[in-house]
Amino acid sequence: MQTFLQNLRFALRQLRKSPGFALTVILTLALGIGANAAVFTLFDQVLLRMLPVQHPKELVRFEWHGGFSGSASSFGGDLNNYFSYPMYKDLRDQNQVFSGMLAAVRINTGISWHNQAEDKDAELVSGNYFDLLGLRPALGQLMTAQNDTAKNANPVVVLSYDYWKTRFTASPDVIGQTILIEGHPFLILGVAPANFQSAIGGYKPAAFLPISMVETVLPSAVSRDNLNNHQSLWLTLVGRLKPGVTPTQAQASLAPLWHSLRAYELSLYKNKTDHFKKLYLDDTYLLVLDDSTGFAPERMDLKTPLVILMCMAGLLVAMCAINVATLLLLKASSRAREMSMRYALGAKQSRIVSQLLLEGGLLGIVGAAAGLLMAPLVTNTLVRLLTSANPGEEPYSTAIDARVLLFTLGVAVLASLLFSMAPVLHFLRPDLASALRQSAGTASKNSQRFRKAAVGVQIALSVLLLGGAGLFVRTLNNLRHQQVGFDTTHLATFSFDPSDSGYGQDRMVPMLTSALDAVQRIPGVLSVAATNDAELTGDSHFSGFAVEGHKFTEEEKTDFEAPWITAGYFATIKQPLLVGREFTVADSHDAPKVAVVNLTFAKRFYGSAQNALGHLVSEGGDSPNPLDTTIVGVVGDVKHQNLRTDMGMAVYRPYPQNPHPTSVRIYARTTQSPDMIETPIRSTIHGIDPTLVVAEMRTMDEQVDRSAADEHALALLAVGFSALAILLAAVGLYGVLAYSTEQRTREIGVRLALGSQRSGVVMLIVREMFLIAAIAIVLALPATVLLARLFRSQLYGVTASDPLTLAGAVLLAAVMVTLAAVLPARRAASIEPMQALRTE
Repeated sequence: MQTFLQNLRFALRQLRKSPGFALTVILTLALGIGANAAVFTLFDQVLLRMLPVQHPKELVRFEWHGGFSGSASSFGGDLNNYFSYPMYKDLRDQNQVFSGMLAAVRINTGISWHNQAEDKDAELVSGNYFDLLGLRPALGQLMTAQNDTAKNANPVVVLSYDYWKTRFTASPDVIGQTILIEGHPFLILGVAPANFQSAIGGYKPAAFLPISMVETVLPSAVSRDNLNNHQSLWLTLVGRLKPGVTPTQAQASLAPLWHSLRAYELSLYKNKTDHFKKLYLDDTYLLVLDDSTGFAPERMDLKTPLVILMCMAGLLVAMCAINVATLLLLKASSRAREMSMRYALGAKQSRIVSQLLLEGGLLGIVGAAAGLLMAPLVTNTLVRLLTSANPGEEPYSTAIDARVLLFTLGVAVLASLLFSMAPVLHFLRPDLASALRQSAGTASKNSQRFRKAAVGVQIALSVLLLGGAGLFVRTLNNLRHQQVGFDTTHLATFSFDPSDSGYGQDRMVPMLTSALDAVQRIPGVLSVAATNDAELTGDSHFSGFAVEGHKFTEEEKTDFEAPWITAGYFATIKQPLLVGREFTVADSHDAPKVAVVNLTFAKRFYGSAQNALGHLVSEGGDSPNPLDTTIVGVVGDVKHQNLRTDMGMAVYRPYPQNPHPTSVRIYARTTQSPDMIETPIRSTIHGIDPTLVVAEMRTMDEQVDRSAADEHALALLAVGFSALAILLAAVGLYGVLAYSTEQRTREIGVRLALGSQRSGVVMLIVREMFLIAAIAIVLALPATVLLARLFRSQLYGVTASDPLTLAGAVLLAAVMVTLAAVLPARRAASIEPMQALRTE
């Protein structure tokens, strides 16, 4: 311990003696380690962290495979992850391997408190939800099986801790009070634990409601009879394994039960072919998968971007370590006499090594601490970019917790060991006689080779990061500037759901009509329309259709995008009408049923847009209603769910003809900047009814940006990382050249005295470095292409070997090398021969 304290005091004195050097090293490490800490904070929460529940490793989820026909709704991911409520009850009650099984689904609903309504995320859960997860209330009591008994019989709610704090000011008096959900009174039972958000990963519901109340809080679900319908998929399931049971054993045990339940459900279908029966029964199986981190569809969307960012952050911290190693080697040359003197006076090699490692470790720890100070800011930016969350509604925390601290400490220690090895190896076997004879240390050939190799590696990594950044920037540019099929400029949009304020389905269409008419009268509004299937929000509304003149095979998809829209919708968003007409106010509930299809639909079934007019379709898919809906128009194709994928076939129908009207998204075309009509729109809607909620107000250009949120985050952070990388490489290159020039002062003086041109001296200094840079670039380019191919799913409109991007990366690297080499080269060329010859 005494030796350690002595070494520590000596290390602190060394840092105080060279404050500029110490600050440079600490800032360099802070950038690299801080970037790693920031990305890991989100990486850990999204991909690694287990749910804060009792024994999370016992939790499993389910994924079915096989045929299916019926209705389905999801909040993300494949439909194979969703189950019907009757199937949930059968699996829950008839298995032998689980101590319990819960069901849950994400919803959006209207919550009103003291006459102030708002749209909030909520979660419908089975009564055993909290018991199975082993949770205890922060206040009051949690829901139990007794609170989820029969349809519409249990109007109770459990508030999330965050919602209780923000909306109810953490008042304990709310327990036992009533709030309105979709206009219906619900009794507040209690508040969920502070550290628990949801069993669905990355989801922050405001409230938890019994599944038995689904038709109360989701009026659109009435027609599907979700609590009794075997052919309606809408729930995710989570099971808790009994002690000693593995997922593999559970899967084997469930196989016969699953097969028998599917056989029963197959009997509920009518007029099914042998091919469908084979898919539904013979080819079906049920997987039991780990759910310790919670089912999170967004996780798959975020996984690849986060892996890329972690790789980039790792490369950046490697560059920082190499840069610091180079700086330490340069400093080591000035300590050659000191170290040689210590060896000459009998210092042991282990004492010297431990001293150098402690000095490096101290720099690493201080650099990590500085990095942790800036990490939350970077993490907050990263969360906002990747999730498009509003301030205060971020689904992930930006706080630095024990796991992040441990990870950062590990990175700091590893980086410290790496860059400390440079001076350690330099002083491991010093030439005592030579060092003691010199007034200033000279670099050994090994240390010179290391510095040159380090610069080469930094240049190569810079090209690698620049190439990646260029590909992501071009991807973002391609996505944002492509034609989406409609005009996004001068278009404002917001969500509108009268049911949040207690309006029943019979009043939805009249209220929407009143709202549209009122917004239309706002000065500066050219036109206004609405749809239940918003553009570029990630949402999709599919329905099965029968098409006149076409017999679907078993392999063909009968589900098409099926938006309900109001009159003037295509004119408002400027989606081109190719033939026929769009809907008018005459297409009311009592009018003949009509539809407008998109060009892809028209070409698929009728060869051209014109030929599709007058033909009939009907909703129903495998069990269709009579062909009763006439195609009256054909519109151009659009990007709908996101900017990457085409909409596919679509059948638009008039909103007033929707038998179960739901919430909509309203679009207003303006003559001025759409930002300027936000306040008038809110005032107008509230003037109709103060309880009506105007939610998610934004411009369509902002919605486009949200749709490209992952690409925006990747591009921005990749540019940031590559800028830091090229700066670090420039600093390292400058340091090596400056030191090399100083070491060669006498040689340069001799050359100049013998008649060498100063331009020749400049070439002498930079020639070798340009050679190193050329070798580094040649090695980096194929590595860049190879890595880009691994992440090609994140590219759009550009190939992994895009020559323009790679040429840009090379050009920037060449500019960096030139600029970093200019100053030392000019300094060398300005040396006076007589002064140089007198230099020792």
